[in-house]
Amino acid sequence: MKFENVLADINGFGRFQIMIIVISFIGRFTLPCHFMLNNFIAAVPSHHCDISSLDDVGIFMNLSQTERLLVTIPVQQDGTPSSCQMFQEPQYHLLFNTSHITDVRKVPCQNGWVYDNTTFKSTLTSEWDLVCDRRGKNKATATIFFVGVMFGAMAFGSLSDRYGRRIMLLVSYVSGMVFAVASAFSTSYVMFMVLRFLTGFCITGIVIVSAVLSVEWVDIEHRKIVGVIDSLSWTFGNTVFSLIAYFVNDWRRLIISVTLPLILAIFTWRWMPESARWLIANGKLEQAQIYLKNCANMNRTEESIHTLEIETLSTIVTTEKRDRTYSYLDLIRTPEMRKLALRTGILWFCVATTFYGISFKITGFGLNIYLTQFTYALIELPAKLAVLYLLEKIGRRHTMVGTLLMAAICLGINIVIPKEMSVATTVVAIIGKGFSSASFATLVLYSSELYPTVVRQNGMGYNSFMARFGVAVAPMILLLDEVWTELPQVIFCFVAVLGGIVARTLSETRNRCLPETIEDIEQKQ
Repeated sequence: MKFENVLADINGFGRFQIMIIVISFIGRFTLPCHFMLNNFIAAVPSHHCDISSLDDVGIFMNLSQTERLLVTIPVQQDGTPSSCQMFQEPQYHLLFNTSHITDVRKVPCQNGWVYDNTTFKSTLTSEWDLVCDRRGKNKATATIFFVGVMFGAMAFGSLSDRYGRRIMLLVSYVSGMVFAVASAFSTSYVMFMVLRFLTGFCITGIVIVSAVLSVEWVDIEHRKIVGVIDSLSWTFGNTVFSLIAYFVNDWRRLIISVTLPLILAIFTWRWMPESARWLIANGKLEQAQIYLKNCANMNRTEESIHTLEIETLSTIVTTEKRDRTYSYLDLIRTPEMRKLALRTGILWFCVATTFYGISFKITGFGLNIYLTQFTYALIELPAKLAVLYLLEKIGRRHTMVGTLLMAAICLGINIVIPKEMSVATTVVAIIGKGFSSASFATLVLYSSELYPTVVRQNGMGYNSFMARFGVAVAPMILLLDEVWTELPQVIFCFVAVLGGIVARTLSETRNRCLPETIEDIEQKQ
């Protein structure tokens, strides 16, 4: 007997399942905010060398601010003061003649920097001077967070398969909120980096646990709807986040603002059920029976409760020992599972690298940073609604391949479009963001359907690890623009194409029962 037969008897998409989706939606709101947080808290305001030490020096005292900058700061090609250099000595002759400055000796900023606080009241950049030769530290703030997410995915994936989905979801809520709020009170760069790592480690449990929990409670017909709705929670959070960031322009207050919704998630957790699939797969039939009866009562299918006998439930998983503990090693013990893990791991890396490579580049298109973030978020809505249609009409695999290749095409187009055509590059970038978002929405559902129940959370944990590895690499790839301006775009384009090729090798899961055991995977191939 299949678990889908049990769900069919008690309604696999009724009020009980809608309750799970709503609770998951609330908890997942804060995730996109934290994942995109670096775009704002580590933004680089306009800056130049601090020349205040010269304020009391002779003729300098009588100059206007514009004149002071003219004689102390070299001018860049775009006419703005240099961000990282100053003249070794004030060049007062420039007040009268600016044509002969090629031989003037320039030195790095000697006394720190002055930042323009028009857009941002404060950022990590201005707090700890993460500019010029410290630019790498600025990008590292995003990388260290996603390294935390990477290892957190592995930890929560394993723990959720061992101790259950529900309890680990609560652990993720509470610990993620504690470390995130604590990071807002950091007194040093090192302290902030440590707390951001711990925030990423803990908060990632929300996405991998809630995604699996939602899919495991719905019938075959509605899995695609649940997958897309879960993904839309990300879109909603991303859209609202751009508005929050616009009104809260202090980095400490912004972190707290996007973290506080977890209080509501913790409160609503009390109504979140444990996965009956997981309980049955682990031999906890009595507890599974209780949740299934609750589902039947809420869905008003009480007449089917008599079918939820222990003897009936015990026939769902019969091919493997229920008292066995599964681990990440089970992903590579058998041939078909090894192939599956290798392919999905590469695919998650490619999708995440492409998605965040586009998402982290929200400057340079000629638009306001908040407007770009808002537009990037808004394009996800039609993209994911299109996914809902495509998943039914052409299936998971073809949707996965198509969206990745279209994202690659958009990246390729932007390589050859002249940068002066800012409107065109912005439009193409936004369309590419839409396709990459659609690929991510497809991937979460697709992967949860490919892995068997006994190691599904381990599989999602491993895949999320690979994804966050890609995300951690993305900021470093963006630094390669110093080698060649278009090099990051070329790399992201190549990665998207590679993902499409790998996706083509996976099996289709449309209208198929979820596999329950590793044996199901081995026999199906």
